[in-house]
Formats: sequence, structure tokens, C-alpha cells
Amino acid sequence: MFAPLKERNYRLWAAADLVSVGGTWMQVLALNWVILSVTGSATKMGAVVMLQSLPVLLLGSWGGALADRIPARPMLIACQAIRALLALALMLPTGNWMIYGVALASGVIGSFEGPVLGRFGSSLIPREALASALALGSVLSSAGRIGGMALGGVLIGITGPTALFLINAVSYIGVIVALLAMRTGEMRSLARASASDGGVIAGLRYVLRQPVVLIVLALSFVLGSLGRNYQVSMAAMVSGPLGGSSGSYGLLSTAFAVGAVAGGLLLAGSGKSTLRVLLGTGFLISVLQFASGLAPNVLGFAALILPIAAGAVMFDTVVSTRIQLDTAESMRGRVLATVGIVSSLSGIVGAPAIGWMCDSMGARGALLLAGAVTTAAAVAGGVALARVKGRSLNWNFVLGRPVEQPA
Repeated sequence: MFAPLKERNYRLWAAADLVSVGGTWMQVLALNWVILSVTGSATKMGAVVMLQSLPVLLLGSWGGALADRIPARPMLIACQAIRALLALALMLPTGNWMIYGVALASGVIGSFEGPVLGRFGSSLIPREALASALALGSVLSSAGRIGGMALGGVLIGITGPTALFLINAVSYIGVIVALLAMRTGEMRSLARASASDGGVIAGLRYVLRQPVVLIVLALSFVLGSLGRNYQVSMAAMVSGPLGGSSGSYGLLSTAFAVGAVAGGLLLAGSGKSTLRVLLGTGFLISVLQFASGLAPNVLGFAALILPIAAGAVMFDTVVSTRIQLDTAESMRGRVLATVGIVSSLSGIVGAPAIGWMCDSMGARGALLLAGAVTTAAAVAGGVALARVKGRSLNWNFVLGRPVEQPA
């Protein structure tokens, strides 16, 4: 499970990432507090999220093409330095325009930083340890989120939001120190793209020639848009048919966080990031989502949310692992950028769709319909992958048991 931690460079990166993720979620908490306290508008909070997501859609492909050509470490150091400056800028009393400007700038940086991060992370560990490293990364992200939100919730009442912005800025400096302390001689060299390989267009053509990647991306989009916007559906269930309180929502959020950590640890321990695991978890979380629409009370809903969160983390991690292992190294940045674009689209499309469904047919009806659609999508994805692999779809294929090859 912890094989990646044997690598010194990965240990430095994991520690820095844990601190940085915690700082990021402290800043998210502080930023939401500032927006709500000043404007009282949840719509403006949504505008900030949109400004962070849109650049990925517009610039992500170019960020991926750049990531395939340039050295990763200098680029990451520059991005962390800019993010630290942006966090410090939020400490200035300059009004809403500064918040929107920082959100937009963060989205632009993320468009270029995301693909570079994917390539850089792969260089820190042996190829065979990639699946465990990504699973451990999910655990660290979940732990950082829990710790950051918990500590931020305490500090914001004592120091106000400004201190949280400062802490986040310092966390980026910690990442820069870790990057500078790494031993470049111990990093695995990844193939780079030449300046004349076609850039964005070549990346698009490459992805279109990879049927397995296309099926995985399509499945990720459907499950991400209709089956992954749990914050919306949880709030709708608590305030609607379950008749819960703010404490009930806190209980569900805690169950979700615990499930996310458990899913990452389970996948890291098994080391199995196969297409069969992807199909199995995708099908399972879709069925559980359908079942959650029938939950009789808050505790019953929480009991379903926990395995859903665990399965969602496993599904997302397997997607990232297969995308990286099943594509050419010289194209990896562009393929990872495509994954980022699909993820952004699923959030932009899915959150309003789930919200509309909850308003029009009730929270239970929304979960039942979305669960039925994602379950059908998981089965369709399994059929498509089985055909691409030249196998017939059966439970042996999904569960990873030997199957009879066609004549």
C-alpha cells in the first residue's frame, strides 16, 4: 500500500501536498464567508466557482500541449509562487472585483498547472507504483480537505478570514521548498513531445484514436455530472423529504469524508486500478445512488453516502490511473488536460441539472432518475469496453475472473 512512500521525492511531495490542500480549503472557507457576509448572495459564490472553471474549458488543451514539451518542476515552482501572491492579494480590502480577479487568475493557472502536475507526479515513482501513488494522493487530498475545513472553521471565528488567506499563501511556499529539495537524479524521465508534433490538434487526434480512453471519458462525464454532485443532492434531501437540520447535513458531510478516505485506502491497499474495477465501482455507486432516493431517514441516507463516497474516489482514481498508463508519455499532458476539461464540464452541466431535477421532481425523484441513468451508463460502458477488448460482457469480466476468449 505504502510502496510510493519509499521514494524520497514522493515523500516530500506527499507532505507538501497535504499541507497545500489543507491551506486551499481554508481559503475556500474564508472566501465563501467573505462573499456571503458582504453580499449575502449564494449566486455570487457560484460566479466565483464558474470563473475558476471556465479557463480550464478554454485553455486546458493548450496547457496540456505545453506540459508535454517543457520541464515540469520549474513550471510548478512558478505556478506555486503566483498562487501565493494571489492568496496574499485577497488580504487587501479592495472589494468584490479582487475576488473575481483572483478566481479567474486561479482558473487560468490551473489550466496549465493541472497537466503538468500529472506528468510530474508520474516521474516521482516507478511506473508499477503509479496506481498506489494516485490512491494515496486521494487519501491525502481528503485528509487535507477535512483538516483544512476543520481548522479553518475554528480560526475564522478567532482571527477572521484574513489569517486564512495568509496561511494558504505560506502553504504554497512549503510546496516550493519541497520542489527545490527534490533530487532530480532520482526522477523517472518521461518522453517529451517535439516542437513540431502538432500540439493541440495532434493531442485531439490521438485521443480520438483511443477507443478505451473515449469510453472512459464518456462514462466519467455521465457519472460525474449526474452522479457526483452530492453537495446539491444531500442538501436537497436534508431540507426536503428527510426533514433534517444543519447538524444532519454536517453528519452527511462527515460520512462522505470518511468514505472518501476509506475508498482511497482500499484502492491503495489492493493496488488494482483496472478497467474491471472502474466498471464495478461505477455500477455500484450508481445503484447505491438510486437506493439513496429511497432512504427512509438521515441515518439510512448516511449509511449509503459512505460507500458511495468510497466508490467515487476509487472510480476517479482508476480513471486517472488508466488514462496515464494506457496513453503515450509524450501525449500524457494533453490527455490529462482532456480529463480536466471533462471534469469541469461535468460540474458545470451537472450541478444545475441536479438542482433543476430536485426543484421540479423532488430530491427523491432526482436521485432515482439520476441513479437509473448512471446505472444504464455503467452497463453501456461495460458493453462498449468488452467489445473493444474483444470479450463478451458477463460478471466474470466485471469481477476480474478468467473469461473465455472468442474464437
